[in-house]
Amino acid sequence: MIKIGVITASDRASAGIYEDISGAAIQDTMKDYLTSEHEIVYRCIPDDQNTIEATMIELCDVQGCCLVVTTGGTGPALRDVTPEATQNVCEKMMPGFGELMRSVSLQYVPTAILSRQTAGVRGQSLIINLPGKPKSIRECLDAVFPAVPYCIDLIEGPYLECNEEVIKVFRPKQG
Repeated sequence: MIKIGVITASDRASAGIYEDISGAAIQDTMKDYLTSEHEIVYRCIPDDQNTIEATMIELCDVQGCCLVVTTGGTGPALRDVTPEATQNVCEKMMPGFGELMRSVSLQYVPTAILSRQTAGVRGQSLIINLPGKPKSIRECLDAVFPAVPYCIDLIEGPYLECNEEVIKVFRPKQG
C-alpha cells in the first residue's frame, strides 16, 4: 500500500483550539490527484522542532511514507521551524520546490516572499513543506506536483499514478 504522510505543525490546531483545515486540504488534494490506491498517515503536532523532526522520521522510516507533505511553520515567526526540521532530517535538499511555490504564490500575495517552504529527500521519501492556508496549499501543490511522481521514481519509491484530468504529471519518455 502506498502511504502518504500529512503533517500539520500548529500549536493551536494540535491543542484543539481550532480545526485543522490545512491538513484536510492536503488530504483532499491527494484524493483528487492520485488514482493509485493509497493510505494517508496524518499527524497534527505543535510547532516544536524536535517534535516535527521526530514525526518526519517516524512517517518516513517507520510508516514508510513515500511522500510527506507538511503545512504550517514556514513563516518568519519565532515558532515557525518546519524548514529547519526538514533540513535536519533530509539527506538532500530540493530547493526548486520552494522557489517554484514562492513564485506561484507571489502572483496572488506580495507576502509570499516571507514564506520559507522547501523540500528534501530522506531515504526513499520526499518531504515537501507547504504554507498554512488551504487556498495557498492547492496553488502550491498544483505547481509542484507534476514533478513529484518522477522524483519518487528517482528515489526508488512506489509508482504513483495520477488523474490526468486533474493534474498532469511529467515523466521522461523511455528509450
